[in-house]
Amino acid sequence: MLINNYYGDATMKKKMEKKMNNRKSLWILSALFVTAFLLVAQVQVSAQRAGGAQSSSGVQAHSAVVDQDLVIPLGDLSATAQFYPVVIEGVQMEVLAVKAPDGTFRTAFNTCQVCYASGRGYYKQSGNALVCQNCGNRFTMGRVEVSSGGCNPVPIFPQYKTVDSEKITISKDFLVKAKGIFAKWR
Repeated sequence: MLINNYYGDATMKKKMEKKMNNRKSLWILSALFVTAFLLVAQVQVSAQRAGGAQSSSGVQAHSAVVDQDLVIPLGDLSATAQFYPVVIEGVQMEVLAVKAPDGTFRTAFNTCQVCYASGRGYYKQSGNALVCQNCGNRFTMGRVEVSSGGCNPVPIFPQYKTVDSEKITISKDFLVKAKGIFAKWR
């Protein structure tokens, strides 16, 4: 009888250990799945803002720049706004760039000067206008980087970027200073 109890207890102990290991493995796999899901969701939100890989309005999504200068090739720009995702010190940001009707290249942060704190104050292009996704205000491409102080994209003025014959460069240092306006951005 004593021998049966000993082997029975040992077998039961092994079964319990196996169950515990299975539960730990399941917990770890669940944690990995949730993490992967959240990362995919973040990428989808950024792609959705930029219009996906290619939207019906022709907006092209760009790869995110992480903790470095943002370089925008002038050849990418037209009357269709381009959206450039940037991650600075873990904060997701976005810069929009467009060739204005007068032929100049304009840049702004894709967040509204009034609605940014709502987390929904970002723009999508509709025709030749940018539309705030929080309040619905429409803003023409010719006003990007010109208008400030109101419901419009936060301008990136000439003194905060370098423009040459091939590209626009917005420094990481300037992006770091601006990350506060994206604290609640979704």
